[in-house]
Amino acid sequence: MNTLPLDELDRAILNQIQSDFPIDPEPYAVTGARLGLSETEVLNRVQRLVDLGVIRRIGANFNSRLLGYTSTLCAAAVPPEQIENFIRLVNRYTGVTHNYLRRHRLNIWFTLIAPSQVRLEEIIQEIRTESGISEIYSFPAKRIFKIQVDFAL
Repeated sequence: MNTLPLDELDRAILNQIQSDFPIDPEPYAVTGARLGLSETEVLNRVQRLVDLGVIRRIGANFNSRLLGYTSTLCAAAVPPEQIENFIRLVNRYTGVTHNYLRRHRLNIWFTLIAPSQVRLEEIIQEIRTESGISEIYSFPAKRIFKIQVDFAL
């Protein structure tokens, strides 16, 4: 396994922003003040970590149910020659939060969030119709288990 060289400041920044990102007009200045760094140094280091692929995304996580949305996990059986087109089609929908390939007969799995159950079903049907893939299953959660994951660096 290849690991990237991270110094103590990289690790301190990652520890700060992964679960305690400042809600502030200048979040990188606040992070810098917490760590004794300038805003510019934090921004440069974060950009470097993005460029290296250490950071994939910086953004908020919302409880979609509390906001009135509904969600489901979908699985589809997609022939290998149609995978790329299917993935592009699914990813066009803003409610898709994850989309990944698995070694299984149901080889494409994605999560979908929509403002209502009706819209959720409409989107799945649109994907079936446009892709020609009829074998798409919806697995709505019966019970939600959320865990807090922090990587102490």
